[in-house]
Amino acid sequence: MLPAPDMRHRDAVMIASLLHLMSHYTARDENDRPCVRLASVIERHLCALARLPELDPVLRATCEQLCEKWAGLVDDGMPRPAAKPTFMERIMRGSRLGPSAA
Repeated sequence: MLPAPDMRHRDAVMIASLLHLMSHYTARDENDRPCVRLASVIERHLCALARLPELDPVLRATCEQLCEKWAGLVDDGMPRPAAKPTFMERIMRGSRLGPSAA
């Protein structure tokens, strides 16, 4: 059974959007850092396509695999929180101020 024409149109629009986003992601200077926000949008599009039951099984499986890969790119590109100083580091930093800082 073929999906309804409006469903096929929606799928085609999602795939076209995804290809457009991916081309923007790759069209940056070598000096530019990867855009995590754009990678995240690409990942969401891939995941949405992977969840469409009427999509061709090969295309759905490809989107599933790519979704995982893009999720890794997003995770790698996220800024890491600064390490909190340990108890000893806080004590040592406080002792450098000396009595005149009080």
